[in-house]
Amino acid sequence: MDIDFTRFDGFMEIFEALELIDLIFFVAIILEAVWDIVFVRRRAQGETFANSGIAFVGLLLDRTFYGLVFVLGLFAVEYFIPWRLPLTWWTWGMALILADFTYYWMHRWEHEVRILWSYHSVHHSSPEYNLTTSLRLAWVESLIEWIFFIPMILIGFDVIQTLIALVIVVVYQTWIHTERIGKLGWLDNIFNTPSVHRVHHGVGPRCIDKNYGGILIIWDHLFDTYQAETEKITYGLTKQIGSVNPIVINFYELWQIIKDVRYSKRFSCALKYIFGKPGWQPNGKK
Repeated sequence: MDIDFTRFDGFMEIFEALELIDLIFFVAIILEAVWDIVFVRRRAQGETFANSGIAFVGLLLDRTFYGLVFVLGLFAVEYFIPWRLPLTWWTWGMALILADFTYYWMHRWEHEVRILWSYHSVHHSSPEYNLTTSLRLAWVESLIEWIFFIPMILIGFDVIQTLIALVIVVVYQTWIHTERIGKLGWLDNIFNTPSVHRVHHGVGPRCIDKNYGGILIIWDHLFDTYQAETEKITYGLTKQIGSVNPIVINFYELWQIIKDVRYSKRFSCALKYIFGKPGWQPNGKK
């Protein structure tokens, strides 16, 4: 299988624009962290350093091995597809909408299937909610998530077009990890906003398994997973990890699965510990 990496050359202006937006967000993250720590003095510094450490390792992995797996995996699928949609304004629009739709279901399954939750829980494990939380992404995430976007390649979308659409969906979500922006009126019913995403990170009964959308929140309205912000949110996990060690944070839930499987008395129970909903226990116990 020969891959023509010169195909990326025609998209460099888009990648450069996304890099610039990323840089702007990064500066905003630094400024918010410094302001909170130095002037407001209300931020748990351990969580901020944990988020930074996780982000640093994750960036190294994404820009090297994981990024290569992500791209080569989709190129391998494209190699066997004899059709490809043209690169036009309407396919770009479709790609962005479909990437956002795919993200909704990927995100939802990462909450509803425990083995997927084992890595996504890293992002939810902080009891604080600020811009650095957007950087708190599991180290194995990119190694897995490319699989969810195979259907877009099967439909005929260009690999690079699909990748750019996904990056837009992900980069968009940086600014919504904040308590500094309140409700935004009718926008909260259409887009993923800070208010909407605060609910998603909450541990209250009304918050759990709600608001999965990436850019558009209309998917949550369609599939009955939308919840407006109606109360003060408590963040984190229902059972907090209690550690700011990046290694513990990344592998805590996976270790819990291993222990549950090890001590399960039936094979069917072991499977449910892996592929069932997070928190599942035999006999309906929680």
